[in-house]
Amino acid sequence: MKLKLYILLFLSSIGFAQSLETKIDTTKNKIGAQFTLSLKVKSNTKTVVVFPKDKTFGTFEVIESYPIDTVKEESKFELIKKYGLIQFDSGKYVIPRLPVLVNKKQFLSDSIKVEVFNVKVDTLKQKMYDIKPIIEAERPFGNWWKYFLGLLLLAGLGYLGYRLFKKYQKPKSEEIVYSTPIEKATALLQLLEKKQHLQKGEIKAYYSEMTDIARDYIEEAIEIPAKESTTSELIVTLRQAASKRKLKLSKEVVESLERVLKQADLVKFAQSKPLDFEITDDRKKIEKSLIGIHQSIPVVVDDNSVKWQKEQEEIRKKQARKKRIASIAGIAGFLLLCILIFVVITKGIDFVKNGFTGPSTKELVKGNWIKSEYGNPAIILETPAVLTRIDASKAIPKDATGLIKDTQMFAYGSFIQKFYIAISATEFKQKQELDLSKALDGMIQTMEVQGCKNIVVKQDEFATKDGLKGLKGYGTLSFNDEKMVYQVLLFTQDGGLQQILIAFKEGDENGQKISDRMLQSVELKKAP
Repeated sequence: MKLKLYILLFLSSIGFAQSLETKIDTTKNKIGAQFTLSLKVKSNTKTVVVFPKDKTFGTFEVIESYPIDTVKEESKFELIKKYGLIQFDSGKYVIPRLPVLVNKKQFLSDSIKVEVFNVKVDTLKQKMYDIKPIIEAERPFGNWWKYFLGLLLLAGLGYLGYRLFKKYQKPKSEEIVYSTPIEKATALLQLLEKKQHLQKGEIKAYYSEMTDIARDYIEEAIEIPAKESTTSELIVTLRQAASKRKLKLSKEVVESLERVLKQADLVKFAQSKPLDFEITDDRKKIEKSLIGIHQSIPVVVDDNSVKWQKEQEEIRKKQARKKRIASIAGIAGFLLLCILIFVVITKGIDFVKNGFTGPSTKELVKGNWIKSEYGNPAIILETPAVLTRIDASKAIPKDATGLIKDTQMFAYGSFIQKFYIAISATEFKQKQELDLSKALDGMIQTMEVQGCKNIVVKQDEFATKDGLKGLKGYGTLSFNDEKMVYQVLLFTQDGGLQQILIAFKEGDENGQKISDRMLQSVELKKAP
C-alpha cells in the first residue's frame, strides 16, 4: 500500500535518475555558514540544459550561483552547477527538489535533509541574576471598576474639551434673515450703536453707515433709487412717490429726514464735527423718520409678499434643523469615540483592525481556558475557546478517499480573521508507516489551496509530556497580503495521523502566548 501511495512521486524521475546527480558538501553546519549544493548532468553536445535561477531554494537563500563547469568524458559531457546556500535560523530543514530542464523536459533533483546548529556560548562567562519573585496573574476583568473609572474620566475630559471648544469657538457669520424692510433697518441701527464708532472718534464712519441704512430702507420700501441720488434728489423723489402712491407721509417726517441727510453730507465732505447731543438727536430723527415712512405705507396683502415670508420662515427652520443635527452628530461622535477607546482597552487594537469581527486574542489569552479531548485517538489540550466540529469530507482529496477510513476535524477562527486553530485526526483503512515529513508537505499544500502564499517551512522534532514523539513544522505565510505566523504538530499512532495547527498575525504577542500555552498542554491518548 505504501508503494502505491508514493509510486507517482518517482515516475517523473525514473527516466533520468542516472543522469541527474545531487550532492552537498555537508549536511550539518553552523548558523550563517555556507552549504554548497552541486547538480551534475551528463549530456552530449546537442543537449540543451537549463539550471534553476531562483534566489531562494525553499527556506535557504542563494548567496552565490557559480559558473557551470564542463568536464569532457569520452564522447559525453558532464555539466556541473554549484550553488552557495545559507540559513540564519537553527533547526532541521529540507532543501527541496529543484527543476532542471533538459531539452525543455523537466527533471527534479533529490531533496536533501540538513541541520543548522546554534553557535555555542560559554554560559560561565555570562552574568548571573537572581530568580525573579512570583507575580500574581492578573484576573480578566477582575478590576472592572478601573476600566469604568477610566471611561468616566475620558468622558469627562471629552465633555470639558467640547465645552471649551464651544466657548472659544469663533461664531460663524450667518446671514440674518429679516421679515420686513423696517425690521432690517431698526436692527441695523441697533447694531450700529454696538460698533462704538463714536467712542473711537469715527464720526464720519458713523454718519456714513447711518445714512446708508436709511437709503437702503427707502429704496426697498418705496422702490425709488435712493442710493445713487443726492440728498436734494432723494427728497424730491420721495415727495413725488408719496403723492403718486397717496402715502400719508407728513411734512415733519420728510423735513426731519432732510436735515439729518444734509448734516451727514457736511460731516462726510466738509469735515464738520457736530456736538455729542446733536449726534444723538440725529440718530433719533433717522429712526423716527423711517418709522414714519413705514406707517405711511398702506398695508396691502400681496401674494408675492406672503410667499416671500413663508420662504424666509422655511429658511429659519432649516437653519435651526441644521444646528440640531450638528449637535446630535457631535454627541454621537463623542459617544462612539468613548466606546472605541473602551473596546481597544478591553479587547485590543487587533480586534478593531479586523473590523470588530473575529477573535480578540487579548480577550482570549485572559479568558477561561478549556481542557478538552478531540478526535480518536484523542488529542488532549487546553484552548482559549471550544473548538467546533466541521465537515471534513470537503478537505479530503478525491484520490485519497479510498485510503481514509475516518477523519474528524475541529476548528476555531479562520485565516480571514487572522487567528486560526485547527485539529484533525485521520484513521486509515489499512495500517501503514507514515512519513511525517511528507504529511507536513501535504498539510502545506492544503494551506495553499485555502489561499495561503509565500509559505516558509521549518521543521523540528517535538515530544509531549508523556514522551510521544512527533514532528513540529513552523514558519510564516501570507494571506490576503497580511503576514501570519503558524505552528503545526504532527503525530502518528498505529498508522493514524493527528495534526494540530495554530496561525496568528505576525507581531501579535497575545497570539504567541496562546500558541505557546496550547503546545505545552498537548497530550495524546495512546491508540489501543
